[in-house]
Amino acid sequence: MIDSPVLVLADLETAGAPGGLAAGLPTGPALELLTAARALTGGEVVALVLAQPGPQAVEALAATGADRLLVADLGALGVPASLAAPTADALVAAARQVGPGVILVVSDYRGKEAAGRAAIALDSACVSDATELSAVDGELHASKLVLSGSWSTTVTVAPSAQGTPVICLRPGTVEAAESQGRALTPEPLEVALSPEAAAVELVSHEEAAAAAGPVLSEARTVVVGGRGVDGDFDLVRSLADPLGAAVGATRVACDEGWIERSAQIGQTGETISPRLYIGLGVSGAIHHTSGIQGAGTIVAITDDSEAPILEMADYGVVGDVAEVVPQLVEELERLRG
Repeated sequence: MIDSPVLVLADLETAGAPGGLAAGLPTGPALELLTAARALTGGEVVALVLAQPGPQAVEALAATGADRLLVADLGALGVPASLAAPTADALVAAARQVGPGVILVVSDYRGKEAAGRAAIALDSACVSDATELSAVDGELHASKLVLSGSWSTTVTVAPSAQGTPVICLRPGTVEAAESQGRALTPEPLEVALSPEAAAVELVSHEEAAAAAGPVLSEARTVVVGGRGVDGDFDLVRSLADPLGAAVGATRVACDEGWIERSAQIGQTGETISPRLYIGLGVSGAIHHTSGIQGAGTIVAITDDSEAPILEMADYGVVGDVAEVVPQLVEELERLRG
């Protein structure tokens, strides 16, 4: 472990409206970061939120291991916390007040940009898309997949070096767990906005239709449709719904217009780390499988016995998805009574 505090950017659930993060409960990835932070340090775990949290949010942060809570109410400053620049300004202000050994941020599009901005301002280093994080002999080891998931590399960061390192941890790599929480008193944090943050205006915010249900990048279970579903994403959803799963797609399914581009997984889409991945009619081309290397268990259903995805699947079913999936859904209903 390290002895210095760990600062965690704890995002709150959004209300779906322009203007930033609402005072909802902490997101799943935020709780994962707090769990990861507890395993790294013998010092304080400091949570940073970007809106005024309600009592339930404070309680949830405390229950997951936060020892201290900083509140940077960016909405009161007239800027949306959903943008990277003001988020980076808040991270820098919190780091200068807390003096952490490391800052943990969720590895999504906003988190990675904010982390890069904050690292530059703190004259430090940034590691993105980490899939494993540990403290060894006072140093931090961050592992990630590179070269389309064909290679794993580990970066060593010394918290005692100049500046505070910022590490972006991929959602789903840590199981959020409660601990012996303490009562938290929110502490206001003053943030000086940079010219870049003040110059950006959020005009509108809209969730894509594919985002209905669990968020793809955060989901524990993902059901993916490929060329083999022949455009029938109702079939994909018929399996995803009873599993509480997010719906994803391969590039060809999106190219054909069968589903929104936001559902695409792979090199030019989302990178996911679910506990369970189920591919329906997915061939397993490298541009897709590079985005699922972090999956725990991979199940493939395809009518092509030579499909590359069967080589990496934990369980494979060779058959017509239009026949296999209804049988699988029926069996799930039977098991659930």
